[in-house]
Formats: sequence, C-alpha cells, structure tokens
Amino acid sequence: MEAGGGSGVRGRLNCISAKVMAIALMALFVAMLLGGCKEKDERADGRDSDFKTIGLMIPLHQNQAPPPDMLRAVEQAVQAKLEIDWIPDDNYRDKIINALQTNSLKQVTYVNQSDYVYMKNAIRSGMFWEIGPYLQFYPNLKKLNKSILNETGVEGKIYSLYTERPASRQGVILRKDWLDRLHLQAPRTTDELYEALKRFATDDPDGNGVQDTLGIADRGDLTYGAFKTLGSYFGTPNNWGLQDGALVPDFKTKEYADTMNFMKKLVSEQIVNKDFAVTSKQIQRYMIINGKAGGFIGNLADAPRLLSELRKFEPQAELVLINRIKGPKGEGIWSYPGYSGVFLFSKKAIKNEEELRSILGFFDRSLNKEPANLLQYGIEGKHYELKQGKVSVTEEMKLRYDTDVLPLTSLVVAGMDNENLLEPEDELEAPLVAEVNRLTKDNESMLIRDRTEGLSSPTYDMRGAELSDIIANATFNYILGKIDLAAFYNEVAAWESRGGADIIKEYNEAYKQTSNR
Repeated sequence: MEAGGGSGVRGRLNCISAKVMAIALMALFVAMLLGGCKEKDERADGRDSDFKTIGLMIPLHQNQAPPPDMLRAVEQAVQAKLEIDWIPDDNYRDKIINALQTNSLKQVTYVNQSDYVYMKNAIRSGMFWEIGPYLQFYPNLKKLNKSILNETGVEGKIYSLYTERPASRQGVILRKDWLDRLHLQAPRTTDELYEALKRFATDDPDGNGVQDTLGIADRGDLTYGAFKTLGSYFGTPNNWGLQDGALVPDFKTKEYADTMNFMKKLVSEQIVNKDFAVTSKQIQRYMIINGKAGGFIGNLADAPRLLSELRKFEPQAELVLINRIKGPKGEGIWSYPGYSGVFLFSKKAIKNEEELRSILGFFDRSLNKEPANLLQYGIEGKHYELKQGKVSVTEEMKLRYDTDVLPLTSLVVAGMDNENLLEPEDELEAPLVAEVNRLTKDNESMLIRDRTEGLSSPTYDMRGAELSDIIANATFNYILGKIDLAAFYNEVAAWESRGGADIIKEYNEAYKQTSNR
C-alpha cells in the first residue's frame, strides 16, 4: 500500500514537473521572441545592444553638442555606441591635464596639436597604447598619410590617429561693409592694418552715432588668436628660428618684441578688447556677431559660419578675407604641422588588445562612404541634397548643418584625402568658402616653418609646457602694460634658468646632428 501510495505521489510529482517544465519552456520561448523584437527595435532606433560602447573625450567648438538623433545616426553607420564627453574648447586643456593627473582618461582622448607636448611624457611612461603595428590590418587606416603619422610619433613609434589640416589657414577677417562705409581699402601692410582697425574703433563704422565699436575682437590664446599671426607679419620665427646659424626661441627675437608693441598699442588705444587675455572664443565670436567688433585675426575657415550668424543680426553685412599683410621683412605666415590634433588610446581604460582592435575598427569604419559623408555633410535630404552626384546645400540646410553636424566633425580622422567623400558642387564652394580655399592654397607659397620640426629636446618634452606658461604670462602682462620690457626679459631669464637653457642646447645639438648628415 505504501509502495503503491509512494508510486502515486511520484507519478503526480512527475506530472507536475512536466507541466512546470512546459510552462517554463513556453515562457522562455516568449521571452526570446520578445527579446528578438526588442533587439530589432533597438537596431531600428540606433541603440543596438550588440554594439560595443566606446568612451571618448572631444572638444566642442560650438555652443552645444549635436542632437541625439544625429549621434544615433552616426552610431548606426559606424556600428558602435558612443559615450562622448563634449568639453567646451576653452576649458579643454585644463580637462586633459586633470584627467592625466587623476589617471581618469576616457578610452579615446582627442588632444589639440598645441597641447600634444603635455602628453608625450605620459606616452613614454606607458599610459597609452602603441597602435602603429595594428594599422596594417585595417583597410582604411593602413592608407593614412605616413609622413603625418610620423610627425605625431614619439621616439619613432605611432600612438595616435590624426586629424589632417592644411599647412596654414591664418589671416585677417574684416567687415567689408565697414571698410566701404569709411572709404577704406582692404589693408595690405601692417601700417594699413593698424589704420583700418583704428578707424573701426573711432569713426563710427556702424553708423549709430556712438563710438561703441572695436577694431577687432581677440581671445586669450597667443597661438590661435591674433598674436602669432601678427607675429608672422612682423617677421617673427615660428616658435624657433635661426640667428647666426643657431636656433633661438621666438620670444628672444626683436620681431617678437615688435609684435608685443603692436598689440600693446591696440590695447592702450582701445582698438581691441582690453580683457582679451581672459576672453573665450565664444565671447570673441559674439562680439563680432553682435556688431561690437570689426573682425578678428586667426583662422580664415571660421569666416563662412561667422558671416552666416552675423547676417541674422545684420542682413547686409559683408566680410573680406586677407592673407597677405606685408611687414618690415615682407610677407609670410606661420605654418602648422600636418595635423590639427590626435586621438590617443588609454591603457587603463582599454583593458586588452581585443578591445583596442575593436576601437580601431570603429575609426576604420568611420572612413567608409556612409559614415564619412554623414560626419562631413550630415543626412541627405536634411543637411544636403545631391545634384548630378555632387553635394548641394540650401541656406536652410546650412543652418541645420551648423547645429547638427558641425560638432561631429571633431570625430573625423584624417579627412582631406578620403576617397570615399562626396564632392561638393561649385555653388557650395562660393563665394566665401571658395575664397578661404584659395587663400589657404596661396599661404603655401610663404610659409614660415618651425625650425625644430623633426628635432627632439628631452627637456622640452618634460618641462616645455610648464615653462611656456612663464613666457605666455610675461607676454600678456607686457601687452596689458603691467610690466615693461626689462621685466619681460627678466622672465625670459627665469625661463632659461629653470630649464630653457637646456632646451636651447638640446635643440641646437639635434640641429647640428641633422645638418651634418
């Protein structure tokens, strides 16, 4: 009886277990179906759960980050989930230094060319992956310009992907309608430039009956603001030059002092904003857009977007671009290296070689036709249209482009020679963009090169950024009238005593070695 009763219990348990198992299997099947639907939905929305997540820190040169729908479109095209820290460009250097000091870098960090010196000792210390050996395995990355890659190298090894740029896009951007109103021609010499800027500040170029305008707006950047380009007009070397067969830093030359005196005059006569040393690029742009200033000295490529924004307030406004300003030594313009910045890959944030390869795969795919054109031009029908196979843009599309697409161009690797990019039609290049391109090309005939390109100074790599602050502060203080020239050269002596003399010695030794080859 017990046996029979036990058998009955086991039978009922087996029956119940079978039912439970069937229910569980059905639930699992439904979950798989739902999961599959969800996966398809996520793919449709550009949030594919199979995509690898990549963390990046990128500078933001515009007022706001791109909208979420644009970022999702990019993610779909490159098959990656992007977690981007968009850092305003004015604060970017400080953020990088802080991330270095706290070893809290993202997987991928963009570094401006002028800030790259901050990273070289970190690279030597092993904080970043060497990527050179991997590039050959990617169809697009293996085509990158070897010469530019070598420019970014540290001790002969490649640690970064570069963003390409022309040799020099520097010049002067002025309100042409203001020049016309004051019966002035576009300036062609340093004296004529001073005269035009002076008249902008004193002769009511906007016709409102009030002396409330400035000649130019400038910002607290001695490289990409007005100062370095003005230095070219006065014949200042590009960082380092030759005197009596020896390399010297630019700030030890007479031409550097002449440039400081010119800027000091602009400040003292209220031709430039007196607080320029602490002015951001955004404020600088706003001063021009709202009619406070007559232009700026810097990157000519900023002109098309600047004019677009300016005409929202003054529809009749016009700009003129000038790349040749003759100074005491003739015409010349400082040149950059072949890259505007680099992407570095953190060893702490990227755990292993497999993860590194996956991230490099994202950059390789970004050079394919669909993502490359998405990053360059935006979405067809929204930001551009195709006419006979070429990109055409209406004014309405251009406004959307500036908001939606322009910030994303900071993600572009290489760029200038990507064979997958569509061609713009002629109308897209006219008139101001075409003028920027023409003057940029013309700049190549009068470049002032940095004489230390390709040379190495261990002291500069270790302490150059720190020591450069001494000269930058002294330069600002002299221009603002806080110190005299003797005090400026006292700061130069301090620079030499704290390591600058070693930098001069090391660069000259390297220069002699290359000269004797």
